[in-house]
Amino acid sequence: MARRRRRSESSESGGVAHWMLTYSDMVTLLLCFFVLLFAFSTIDIQKFRAIMSAFQGSIGVLDSGRALHQDDRVEDAALEMDLEQVIMQPSMQEIRQLQDIFDTLQNWAAQQDLEGLVYMVMEERGIVIRFADRVLFELGKANLTEEAKVVLSRIGGLLARLPNHVRVEGHTDNLPIRTAMFPSNWELSTARATSVIRYLIENCGLKPSMLSAAGYGEYRPIQSNNTDEGRAANRRVDIVILRQGLSEAEPYSPPLDKSDVKERDVNGEWT
Repeated sequence: MARRRRRSESSESGGVAHWMLTYSDMVTLLLCFFVLLFAFSTIDIQKFRAIMSAFQGSIGVLDSGRALHQDDRVEDAALEMDLEQVIMQPSMQEIRQLQDIFDTLQNWAAQQDLEGLVYMVMEERGIVIRFADRVLFELGKANLTEEAKVVLSRIGGLLARLPNHVRVEGHTDNLPIRTAMFPSNWELSTARATSVIRYLIENCGLKPSMLSAAGYGEYRPIQSNNTDEGRAANRRVDIVILRQGLSEAEPYSPPLDKSDVKERDVNGEWT
């Protein structure tokens, strides 16, 4: 009897419970599986943060599920910086694609006698087609001029054939505006960007899902606002052809099924 008791005590106190061995193997396999999934996927900072936050404080069999080696954790700020650098770094294929589009646009602009009216700049985010505000709008207004409609019609045909997302950005100088329609430069710059987008959709056949508008007021100058020439350069509208990597990063919401949409009936009740 004493011999059986000693054997039982030794088996309970020594080693690790058998279920923990199975559990640790399963966790290791799951971790390898998710690492492989991440390695083969496109890096997205927001999704990566969500995955990391789900793992932190959840894997392990010690106090409160904390990991064994906390000193080996990657600092969030450094990790975010590395991921942003990877995402912002264009691939060689993207560079060649943008260069081909850039050369085509420049040749086309020269053939259409648009030089001096339209300026094109290659940036890391993509190709910027820059219009001085006098080309598209009258001073302090957001209605397209007739000349603007001609220019946008010419360039809209090319934009419609591109697979890239297009962002229209409105900018102003730092001179304040206070009218009933435009209380500040925020409203003016946003209204101008929206006017361009509406024309591209309604008259040039661009898909609304491939467009976005932004108004920056006077807060994204390209020259000093201390001179008349600088302020004139800052009053502009930029049509940005985003490189493919950033096009895929643009926000998108898939359409909802009708079963997921609630509506009110004539009595005001949800159906």
